[in-house]
Amino acid sequence: MSRHVMEALGKARVVIEDGKVIEVGEPVIRYCPLFKKHRGIEELNAETIRANMEFRINSFGMCTEFRKTRMRDFLNFGISEMLSLALRNKMLDAAVIAADGCGTCVLEDPEIIQGLGGRISGLCETSPLQNVIADVGADRVLDPKTALMDQFGGVSKAFAMRHSKVGVTIAFADDAAAIRDAFGDNVVIFAVHTTGTSEADSEKLFDFCDVITSCASLHIREVAKRRAVLQAGTKIPIYAATERGKEIMLAKLKELGKEPSCTLDEDGPEPLI
Repeated sequence: MSRHVMEALGKARVVIEDGKVIEVGEPVIRYCPLFKKHRGIEELNAETIRANMEFRINSFGMCTEFRKTRMRDFLNFGISEMLSLALRNKMLDAAVIAADGCGTCVLEDPEIIQGLGGRISGLCETSPLQNVIADVGADRVLDPKTALMDQFGGVSKAFAMRHSKVGVTIAFADDAAAIRDAFGDNVVIFAVHTTGTSEADSEKLFDFCDVITSCASLHIREVAKRRAVLQAGTKIPIYAATERGKEIMLAKLKELGKEPSCTLDEDGPEPLI
């Protein structure tokens, strides 16, 4: 049986088995301006979340053997878009992400980074999908038999593959600390899925990460007022916590012909937690 678990659309628990949505929990966030803009969703609830999950399954095969793995940029300014550009610009030579169907993997192809990372969020558990593993390459998947999710292990694999400039996405402050302690400045750390992050962990993310997305986190926004070296976006801002993070963010802003931000829009996620 294929089984995939996510915290998606307002951090609601969603379980997909054999291509069917079998469980949708209650979201902790009622409104997200990105889903309003791109999908017309006015309120996040069990019904709208289920419909969006089924749309993803039907449109690009999310969590199924029909999964499409390549895509051009979806958002103007997202983490997968920045990773993709950083690889195209040779600022990084590999990215470690986690995706449905393969778990943690080491990628060098910007379109696969975007195709896998730009279409999901909050992946908690996944099962191997042979189509995905074949497209990515089994030698780039941390554990093709189980689709294990382990970002520290993925970074270790990336350096074992002789990569020297590695980007990695993490969702937990302790993972960021462990990766930074082990690999130092040879790795660029991108924090994702930060909704609900505690004040202490928000500080820790700024201690160890290079780029941090705010999602619907109240504490990330508060810590950023003191510690961010650059902000992009006003609804769901992304912050640079280091000069290296700033360099990558500025490259993406330049590509888009946009300027950094210094304010927050009232049309943000509700509530912030």
